[in-house]
Amino acid sequence: MSSPSSLLRKYGIRPLKRLGQCFLCDRNIMEKIIRIADVRDTDTIVEVGAGTGVLTAMIAERARRVIALEVDRQLVELLRKELGDRGNVEIVHEDVLRFDFSTVDPCGRPETRREARDQRLKVIGNVPYNISSQILLRLLEHRHCIGRAVLMLQREVAERLAASPGTKDYGPLSVYVALYTQPTLENRVPASCFHPRPDVESRIIRLDFRDEPLCRVDNAEYFQRLVRTSFSKRRKTLLNNLKSPQLALSGDQIGSALETLGIDGARRAETLSVKEFAALSNLLGRP
Repeated sequence: MSSPSSLLRKYGIRPLKRLGQCFLCDRNIMEKIIRIADVRDTDTIVEVGAGTGVLTAMIAERARRVIALEVDRQLVELLRKELGDRGNVEIVHEDVLRFDFSTVDPCGRPETRREARDQRLKVIGNVPYNISSQILLRLLEHRHCIGRAVLMLQREVAERLAASPGTKDYGPLSVYVALYTQPTLENRVPASCFHPRPDVESRIIRLDFRDEPLCRVDNAEYFQRLVRTSFSKRRKTLLNNLKSPQLALSGDQIGSALETLGIDGARRAETLSVKEFAALSNLLGRP
C-alpha cells in the first residue's frame, strides 16, 4: 500500500483535530508493533483506529483475521476501497468505546471459554491521545476476551500506566492496569514518525492480560471509586481523602479498617500497593 500521507491526498481527506488524528507513517515502527504483539496466523486482531489501513494491511498479512475499527466515515470509505478485497479483514464503522469485544469469536461462546484462553483477542492501536484513558478502561472491562494489547500512547500516559508504587507517575490507572495486566514499556516514538506531527513524544506499551486478577477484588466498581478517591488530592493523606463524601464512610469505619489492615492513615495513596488497595476496598465495601 501507499504511505498514509499519499492515501490521505489521494482521497482528499484532512486529519481531524477533534478526533485526535495523527497517522503513524514509519513502517519500521509498524513492524515493531507487529513483532511486539507477536501476531500469528491463528490470531484474531482488533485494530483500534485503523486510519488509512497501512498498518491494517501489514497485520492482515500475518493474522488469521483482522477487525479494523474506525469511527471516521471518510476513512471507513478509504479502508473499504483499499482493503475491501482482503478476505480476512472486516472493516467496522464503530467507536471503540461502544464496541463489544465479547461478540467476537471465540469470546462470544461461553462453552469454549477454557479452550479459548490461549486464543483470546489481541488488540493493536495507535490510540487517539485525547481519549486514551477511556479506551484503556474499555479494554479492561473486556479483559476476559483479550490476551494482549499493544498500544501507541502519549509517552507520559504510557509511563503512568506502568508506574510502580512510590513514584510520581503512580496513580489510579497504574493501579487498575497492574490489577488486570502485566504492563511492559516498549519503544519511544518521536513526533516525526506521524502525520500530522503531534506536539508530544509517543511510546508503545504492551499489556499482557492476566488469567486472574493480581489479587481478589470483591466489587470492581467500588474498588475503582475507592482508588480514585484516594488519589483525588495527592498532597493529602490517605485518611483525609477517604473521608470524602464520594465514599460516605464514617471516621470510625475508616480508622477501624486501616488499623485492621495495618495501614498507616498518614501515608499518601501513591505509596499503597495494588494488594493494599484491594484489601481496603474489600473491607470497606462490605454490604
